Amino acid sequence: MQSVNEAEAIIYSLVQPLDSQFDTETVDLLRATGRILAKPITSHLDFPHWDNSAMDGYAVRYEDVSDCNAQNPAILSIIEEIPAGYQPKSTLQAGQAARIFTGAVIPTGADTIVMQEVTQREDNQVLIKAAPKPKEFIRKKASYYQAGNELLPAGIILNAPEIAVLAAAQCNHLCVYRKPKVAILSTGDELVTVDKTLQPGQIVDSNNYALIANVQQLGAEAISYGIVPDNEEILKATIEKAVSKSSGGADIIISSGGVSVGEYDYVEKILESLGGIHIRSVAMKPGKPLTVAAFPNNKIYFGLPGNPASALVTFWRFVQPAIKKLSGLSENWRPAIIKAKASTELHSDGKRETYIWGKLKLINGEYEFEIAGGNQVSGNLINLAQTNALAILPKETKSILPGQQINVLNVLS
Repeated sequence: MQSVNEAEAIIYSLVQPLDSQFDTETVDLLRATGRILAKPITSHLDFPHWDNSAMDGYAVRYEDVSDCNAQNPAILSIIEEIPAGYQPKSTLQAGQAARIFTGAVIPTGADTIVMQEVTQREDNQVLIKAAPKPKEFIRKKASYYQAGNELLPAGIILNAPEIAVLAAAQCNHLCVYRKPKVAILSTGDELVTVDKTLQPGQIVDSNNYALIANVQQLGAEAISYGIVPDNEEILKATIEKAVSKSSGGADIIISSGGVSVGEYDYVEKILESLGGIHIRSVAMKPGKPLTVAAFPNNKIYFGLPGNPASALVTFWRFVQPAIKKLSGLSENWRPAIIKAKASTELHSDGKRETYIWGKLKLINGEYEFEIAGGNQVSGNLINLAQTNALAILPKETKSILPGQQINVLNVLS
């Protein structure tokens, strides 16, 4: 049985990120949200594109207004009005100013902007009643970004700020990593789909729906193989199909159930015949019966426990970062573990590293963990709803008192 840290190290060593040469596709900007950039972006444009005004006011020569004040205003002649999108026609000479608006091009000869709040206009003249600082309110060309430099690095998620930058840089077509393909299947004769009427002894296969949702939230493509009966030949054929190129060739295969020691638990036996098993169990609670195997061509198999809480805890702890790393993320793919204060006492038997689900809240600038109500047992799916975090009690730690700090895994990060 591996420790959690040992299991994590093994899994990370097995996961090979998608190839930036072969595992990519080109998408247009409107389809790029949430995708991961596969190649760095440069632009032919400077930002700002030209010297422009950061204020509504007047473009002036600093030497004409350097010592003015309310009692001794500088009086300048207005020679031009410059709105945004307009190319100035005049060159400022001594004693002259141009009315200018935010974002407008700075006219030749001007080196400073005076904001309109400290001015007074009288016909074609303006009185400057307060001396500005040299070069004040001028946004210099290329002061944000110089053309030809790297604008965005590879390996980042394209969210709204990045999409805005790419639009401004006129990058309409982008090379992104393809979406990882994740095959999902559940094992067990007792399982039925959500639309079936339950018979005695049957349960709904909630794991399939939960795992699909988790995979999709990570930006990966979920391929559902549904429920596989407790039949060794059918299960083996399903796993072989999931990894075969003819059926789409999943990068990661996830099963739930069938990894314990029951007479109908065939997963480990099948995995031994198809590839190498690297993890058979992990010293954690819930989630001990976790199986991890590797197939040829860098394909990875995760055999998760069947109990719903165990399946989700092991997914969040191990599978989620594996998918993130595989997807091409250059950083921030590891579990987001932060320090938080326990709001109530937390308990464990101390025999294994224990994961307790609940809510992570930010209160007065400090993270606080609140345990979910109800029984914290692996078969209880109900109190997992609306949780967003797992408190981690180390092995041999039997209790955490209210107010004590503890490591918490933010499962939504």
